[in-house]
Amino acid sequence: MTEHAYPDPWPAPVASCPLNATVTIPGSKSLSNRFLILAALGTKPVTLRGLLRSRDTELMMDALRTLGVHCETAPNAETTVTVTPPADGHFHGSDTVYCGLAGTVMRFVPGLVLFADGPVHFDGDEQAYQRPMGPILDGLEQLGATIAYEGETGRLPFTITPPQHTSIDGQRRHIAIDSSSSSQFISGLLLIGSRLPGGLDLTHTGKHLPSMPHIRMTMHDVEAAGGHISMPEPGHWIVEPASLELPADVIVEPDLSNAAPFLEAAMIASGSVSIPNWPYITTQPGGLLPGILQHMGASITLDSTPFDEAMRQVQIQPHAYTHRSGTLTLTGNGTIHGLGDYDISAAGEIAPSIAAAAALADTPSALHGIGHLRGHETNRLAALVTEIKRIGGKAEELPDGLSIEPVPRASLHAAVMESYADHRMATFAAMIGLAVPGIEIRNIATTRKTIPDFPGMWSDMLAQR
Repeated sequence: MTEHAYPDPWPAPVASCPLNATVTIPGSKSLSNRFLILAALGTKPVTLRGLLRSRDTELMMDALRTLGVHCETAPNAETTVTVTPPADGHFHGSDTVYCGLAGTVMRFVPGLVLFADGPVHFDGDEQAYQRPMGPILDGLEQLGATIAYEGETGRLPFTITPPQHTSIDGQRRHIAIDSSSSSQFISGLLLIGSRLPGGLDLTHTGKHLPSMPHIRMTMHDVEAAGGHISMPEPGHWIVEPASLELPADVIVEPDLSNAAPFLEAAMIASGSVSIPNWPYITTQPGGLLPGILQHMGASITLDSTPFDEAMRQVQIQPHAYTHRSGTLTLTGNGTIHGLGDYDISAAGEIAPSIAAAAALADTPSALHGIGHLRGHETNRLAALVTEIKRIGGKAEELPDGLSIEPVPRASLHAAVMESYADHRMATFAAMIGLAVPGIEIRNIATTRKTIPDFPGMWSDMLAQR
């Protein structure tokens, strides 16, 4: 994976004319890391094509290699990776998995230790020590694992010792956790539930469950690997015991959430941006993006057909990864409307990108259902309020989200904006920089978490005519 050096702070480019660009988005991080886990849980090699190569996926592959999984990159295609599980079906213990700041690594990999031949130590970036981990570890303890904390209980670093094999044999295991702070805790358990001899009966005990689309994505991916997960009622899942085998060849969709800054750039600067390979059917929360942006005044087509009409023509093909895809094009005129009171809980990961557009809109927005963003790479709600105010905008935290009041663009001013080691805060600031001259961004390199070269892609978009 080639890395580029950029100045720190990085001067965000201003859009000097309407855009007319095509941007190819790398593979989905959420799908890439779920497929890597599911491939590791199988018995046969799986080739993943279009795999995202970013810090998060490199951390995931390194974690799997630590556990004895072989991940081999094709000689002339770095986004094609073949994953071969351990021959004996047991993951290797007595080693350390380094999670960095990757939520999918720190919440998905611990479940694999149930099937390891020894204890596994988990550590990560210092900032990762603040991210909640308790619910997934609570679930693993209910399944017989032992957790030893080296720091604060419920957070990194820690060591997981797998249960004696007899303790996970027999009847279906019933466990209950509070996943209010992240859907990844539920997904982490659903991914390994099929391999438990009796399956898994999982209940969420909290009042709120964020990002249900990500959980549905996990359910879909497990089904594609031959498992079966039912949800008899909200917050309750039953995973049947099954051998998981992904197809020998899997194509990874582009990361639709990472498309948000590029599409919204055409709303901010006017003009058009096209994204090839946009799936007609997807489990990604980013699939909700076109509908949200239309609400904010954008015109969107899919293969030259108005987006809503294109969606009405879709034939649903469940459990397939060869869905029809096309070119999504957003056209904007520089005017952005606020969302009013809007529940964005189903797509919380794109909230920072939506907040950037809302900060440049002509009417207010109140984004609800995203209180859990306080526990992401940083407290995203506090960070968004701070950065919007830093440039002269108006924003306040809500108990479950964020309110943004319109301010004339001419009254916004230059500033050095913080990224908080959070990729979505960095792209948020770059979007602001399209409209506000003199914006600089600290640690733009943090975007490598999910986009290998965001600054290069951003500059290329602006250079196209």
